[in-house]
Amino acid sequence: MGILEGKIAVITGAGSGIAKQATHVFVREGATVVAVDISGAEKDTAAEVGTDVLPVHCDVSNDDDVAALFETVRTEFGRVDAVLNVAGTHGVRPPEILTVNEFEKMTAVNLRGVLLVTQHAVPLMLANGGGAFVNVSSISSVNVESHTSFMYAAAKSGVNALTKAVAVEYGPRGIRANVIAPGFTFTEFMGEQPPLLREMGSKAALGRPGTQQEMAEVAAFLTSDRASFVTGVVFPVDGGWSARLA
Repeated sequence: MGILEGKIAVITGAGSGIAKQATHVFVREGATVVAVDISGAEKDTAAEVGTDVLPVHCDVSNDDDVAALFETVRTEFGRVDAVLNVAGTHGVRPPEILTVNEFEKMTAVNLRGVLLVTQHAVPLMLANGGGAFVNVSSISSVNVESHTSFMYAAAKSGVNALTKAVAVEYGPRGIRANVIAPGFTFTEFMGEQPPLLREMGSKAALGRPGTQQEMAEVAAFLTSDRASFVTGVVFPVDGGWSARLA
């Protein structure tokens, strides 16, 4: 029996990257996954994983879309046990040329999206006696160095604070909330590892970037009952990169 046996999980950003890999891992561990994405690739993920995946098209920055998502969850399953918020955007713009529109676009997905998903998931969790959130931020929300977008880091720091607030507010009612802060992680969009990623990854204590699989495995643990006394924590999953800067 898997560590997520019988659980209903919502995973955002599931068309690619860490969230796509997490869909594989969660299903492997016994969960039924609602795979959410704006791109349409959530259908590809569902087809690739096979059974126990319901693809749903959703813009997590749009309140109406998120409301419709959780109405679908309620209608299909009657509850939600776990939410993995991964959907996000990235960009590197120095502050002297950053526009307000660029900042708002970044925070709309990376911060407001997490808030909206949380708002709509909480009532379903409370009605079922609790649940678990895992929100993906970034190691740049903890330690920042060159080549890191300051607006991205700011939005992800907001995710950390939001998660802690949810943990404190809803902990007495059975809801846990934690953050995974990935270090430099290799994704399928990068092809062969580019020199900059190799350089960044080499700064980790383990001397390499992380993988999507490694992030997904931590997410599965944190949403499982094995982590039942773990909440309000920002977990650097960075191969020891942040330890060098502590």
